[in-house]
Amino acid sequence: MEWLVIIVTLVVLWVASLFKILHESLSASQVEVLNDGGVFSKRNVLLVVAHPDDESMFFSPTLNYLSSRGCNLHILCLSTGNADGMGNVRKEELYFASIVLKVPQKQVKVLDHPDLQDGFGKSWNSKLLSKIIKEEVVNCAIDLVITFDNYGVSGHCNHQDVHQGVRKLLQDTSHKEVEAWELVSTSILRKYSGPVDIWLSLLSAKFHLSGVMHCFLNEHPRRSLAAMAQHRSQWVWFRKLFVSFSSYTYVNCLRKIN
Repeated sequence: MEWLVIIVTLVVLWVASLFKILHESLSASQVEVLNDGGVFSKRNVLLVVAHPDDESMFFSPTLNYLSSRGCNLHILCLSTGNADGMGNVRKEELYFASIVLKVPQKQVKVLDHPDLQDGFGKSWNSKLLSKIIKEEVVNCAIDLVITFDNYGVSGHCNHQDVHQGVRKLLQDTSHKEVEAWELVSTSILRKYSGPVDIWLSLLSAKFHLSGVMHCFLNEHPRRSLAAMAQHRSQWVWFRKLFVSFSSYTYVNCLRKIN
């Protein structure tokens, strides 16, 4: 009987959370919940990721939010994800996913640098990363960069190195005008709580200092699933489960990097 109560409670929470996301995406009340005070509106934004599918698996709520507010979106992917020898395939999949996420293909750049190869245990040099990101910032007149935090959501070393590369860029006094935000990593319990995590994320953002953290509910969760499905080489059963149960499909909390 106790297990039945727990299961029913979880189902009710799951349904209520999905309803909350749907309600905010369809109603004017989203202005109150998602309002960023104009911080992210109509900016030249560069999302910096490590591998093809990072953008769909982790950052889709942010990309959906920004595209709907007129931001000029760019994606810089620092490797082809060639750990299994499928780099060329994965690169093309990212272009298809970007179409679904409303990011122009011409504004998606995928690198295949010999010193930035995909894989656990393969460390990426922060100075090299900073140099590459700086070139993209200058060439595309970027004024806002978004990337992983120090843990990198999954703890992947490449994600963590990308974060350090962005931090290295910010240390360059000539680029103080560039604003950078990181995707906040959560505990494993929250990470696999699906849409239920929206309540904790909203609460967390509310109690941070104003302007330091923003929480974005996914206004187009079906679009996120469709984008991830474009990564056909990665769209195996356990990633389908991950995307369905991952809180990062439903909500992103971004924290300003100082």
